[in-house]
Amino acid sequence: MKTEKRRTFIKKSAMASAGIALGAPAFIEGYARINPSDILNVGVIGINDRGGFYGGGGHTANFTKIKDTRVTAICDCVEYLLPKAVADIEKLGGAKPALYTDYRKMLENKDLDIISIATPDYWHAIMTVNACQTGRDVYVEKPVSYNIDEGRKMVQAARKYNRIVQAGTQRRANRVNKKAVQLLREGVIGDIYMGRGTVYRSRPSIGRKPDGPVPKGVDWDLYRGPAPMMPFNENHFLYNWHWYWDTSTSEFGNNGTHYMDFIRLSMNLNEHPSKIACCGGFYAYANESDQDVPNLQVATFEYANGAILELEVRSLPTPDDPWGILWLGTKGYACTVGNTFQVFQSGNEAAAVAGQTGTAAFSTGARQDRSNKPSITVTQADLEPDPRYDEITKAGIDFHFQNFVDCVKTRNNKDLIAEIEEGYLSTAMMHLGNIAYRTGRKLVFDGKTEKFINDSEADSYLSRPGGGRKPFNMPENV
Repeated sequence: MKTEKRRTFIKKSAMASAGIALGAPAFIEGYARINPSDILNVGVIGINDRGGFYGGGGHTANFTKIKDTRVTAICDCVEYLLPKAVADIEKLGGAKPALYTDYRKMLENKDLDIISIATPDYWHAIMTVNACQTGRDVYVEKPVSYNIDEGRKMVQAARKYNRIVQAGTQRRANRVNKKAVQLLREGVIGDIYMGRGTVYRSRPSIGRKPDGPVPKGVDWDLYRGPAPMMPFNENHFLYNWHWYWDTSTSEFGNNGTHYMDFIRLSMNLNEHPSKIACCGGFYAYANESDQDVPNLQVATFEYANGAILELEVRSLPTPDDPWGILWLGTKGYACTVGNTFQVFQSGNEAAAVAGQTGTAAFSTGARQDRSNKPSITVTQADLEPDPRYDEITKAGIDFHFQNFVDCVKTRNNKDLIAEIEEGYLSTAMMHLGNIAYRTGRKLVFDGKTEKFINDSEADSYLSRPGGGRKPFNMPENV
């Protein structure tokens, strides 16, 4: 897309923003000296939360701070959100972007190289496919799709149109996590037979709200998009769309994706699970809330090689237990809490407590295997210096975004930290768990055909009828 028209546009944009040098992170070498013709133009869709400033870690913030990119267009069908997003970009030294309320109009802007998507989950897939079809590279938030069929078509579109597509599972870019993956794959705790993720995040009741008039500046038809149309309701708007099956993957998919993605990566599981079970329910607020997704889910995923993954997502009042991941291996166990990775190595000797073993040790009720002294602890301070990573993160840039931009420039999708197929496999786990929950039984899944074994009811959850509500539906062929 490096036409004369595009170069002229970028040059004018750079001149208009005196500020590429003023507002930019001055300690990133060469930030202000980059050739305008080498700058990648980014259009961000969905700027209410993660897509906006987001404490400096959102999409518009990252693509404004990265020296190779400029946010030249933003889009949201909630028009009154746009002024703040513009102000946030300008405060970081960026120029005022073009404004859109319909992403389809934004895709007609020939000057855009990258489309960054942080809309509600049910929009992710069709926007990604449409962006690929128009020749754009894509950064898309997790969970990447609303259902399994959509996720597979995102992968197909990326391949067909030779696009660089990164999934927003940012924990993969964390250097402590990368070191943990390395150690686990090298066998630091032997063969890992089980990985368990926990997500504890207390959520209050959303209560009940009546239908009402559509607020000024809201395109409700676009907001609903592929989802079934319904009257405007505040409880289905902005963040609250997370709590309904017709628009969300539940908290299970919203935050569970990160944890299962990390475990799957560390255990080198590059396929779908074959058996899935999930139980749970909606507790505490059932008589006072419109919410229809559960606030407790516990799932198990069994793989062909015998490995078992577990996920518990609890959105209720909970003890002060940290979120985290536990790996169990034949030579010990490991865990992450926050940004620390710990390994507890042990042999197959009998558990001992205060010199007692066997049933005598068990009867004490005290901890047996787990020592308070880990064999290995890894924090950021324990890692070898990485000058480029340190430079990027010091500038307040999420390295996951920088990695995506690097790959857009090299055209090498194999260097992506979270290439779309990886994001799809991790998101699909969440869909499989939700389907097991909604059918109320253990399911058997054929990973090659991506269908359930002799279970038409379960198969009915793999896609929306007709690909969703027209004209926002996913086509049969992308």
